[in-house]
Amino acid sequence: MIEWNEEQRALRAAIEELGPVLGEGHVERDAAGEFADGAWKVLRETGLLGLPFGEQWGGLGQDLLTTLYVLEGLGHACRDGGFSFSVSTHMVSTGVPLQRFGSPELKDRFLTKVCDGSIIGAHAITEPEGGSDVMSMRTAAVRDGDHYVLNGSKAFTSNGPLADVIVVYARTGKRGSPAALTAFLVERDTPGLTVGPPVAKMGLRTSPLSELFFDDCRVPAANVVGSPGAGFLVLDHVMKWEILCSFVINTGEMQHRLERCVDYARSRVQFGQKIGSFQSVSNRVVEMRIAVETARKWIYDTAAKLQRGENVTVDLAISKLLASEANLSTALSAVQLFGGYGYTAEYGLEKDLRNAVAGTIYSGTSDIQRQRIASMIGL
Repeated sequence: MIEWNEEQRALRAAIEELGPVLGEGHVERDAAGEFADGAWKVLRETGLLGLPFGEQWGGLGQDLLTTLYVLEGLGHACRDGGFSFSVSTHMVSTGVPLQRFGSPELKDRFLTKVCDGSIIGAHAITEPEGGSDVMSMRTAAVRDGDHYVLNGSKAFTSNGPLADVIVVYARTGKRGSPAALTAFLVERDTPGLTVGPPVAKMGLRTSPLSELFFDDCRVPAANVVGSPGAGFLVLDHVMKWEILCSFVINTGEMQHRLERCVDYARSRVQFGQKIGSFQSVSNRVVEMRIAVETARKWIYDTAAKLQRGENVTVDLAISKLLASEANLSTALSAVQLFGGYGYTAEYGLEKDLRNAVAGTIYSGTSDIQRQRIASMIGL
């Protein structure tokens, strides 16, 4: 078990205290598919968007484990899962690659604004026909003097309708080659970039999603994140952070869900007994507890290994698989435990279930994670 110091606990307490404010009105926003602009402004004032980034750019200079600890607190305290997902996407999609691979000029221009939330970030990876097969992407970038010209399209871009800057992954070499991809930081007002309208979806409705279209979109060569051909390396680093950050938020959400179910099982009376006294109910709650603890342990253990510079390929796949499926199973259990109340929108539990489905798809589907684990053990 990790022993958190006073500074780490203070950061966690700050986000836990703020969470109810950030999540206020979440049921209504979910129904309308609206992003919480007010909550974003509140969060900006705390400086917590700069958690893992250097102090020279206005960040808080915290390590990966501390960042996860605080983000788990966000998931625990904020009931707007879509908003929390957008927060994680902003930090990971743009801030993380800029800090690790960006040129000094790109950091000076953009990283400070990522930290203070004056701009919102996104990244564009998946394509309409590509799905999880990143190496088959068709969006291409061709060098033309001091610029690259991008043509193609991207699908399922979280924060797309909001984003001021987008890290776009495009093919600059032979398809299928590890050196075929390059990452570009593209500003929203760049000629040739068209942002599609928000896409209606099953869950995470308060985190807007859109398509992107590139039609002779000219991006300065100075906006390459890393170096030409290093896009796969950039993406690999980003995906490690994306999995850990987004699913530690889910772990916080699962913890809150568990606490809520325990309280309900202790107070709800049926047939003259508290429903928690029925073995079928208590077993369900126990399975929820096991799922939460298992997900948490795998995420933090994997993060600790990553922070030490160890290989975490299998650990990440297991962590993502366990956490995403635990989030889905516990959300379904909560709906079932609350019965008719769980099925209504008022209680927010059916929203949690819809949100949880997404986690088994984004950042590599559950099937992809199983395939990755199988390949690493020689199958």
